Amino acid sequence: MRAMPRRDTGVEIALRRELHRLGVRFRVNFRGLPGTPDIALTKARIAVFVDGCFWHCCPQHGTAPKNNASWWATKLAGNVERDRRKDRELEEIGWVAIHVWEHEDPTAAAAEIHRKWRERLSPPAGQKKYDRPS
Repeated sequence: MRAMPRRDTGVEIALRRELHRLGVRFRVNFRGLPGTPDIALTKARIAVFVDGCFWHCCPQHGTAPKNNASWWATKLAGNVERDRRKDRELEEIGWVAIHVWEHEDPTAAAAEIHRKWRERLSPPAGQKKYDRPS
């Protein structure tokens, strides 16, 4: 397990490239938040996690090892519970968590993140971008 990369995986790099191409600026492996998001859009308060299918029990591609099955079941269930807990903690401090599976198309995932980014940065209806609240 130590040999598994924890950051800068091919999927993460492809997603970051696409976000950068769309004009979204971000922090990588931002330690100031619960779960240390792989990508943090600090201005919009969006935390992006790129989840591996095996480690986070993907409904499409997640598999259960046959050797030492009970230990692995506990380990993987713990990962899923930790994901839910950190999502709740992020929500409590005003952040949105977005999870991207490793098998997802980086271009499509980046487009969805970009849409959410624009949505969170746009001013409330009826207020211009540079109007100050009274």
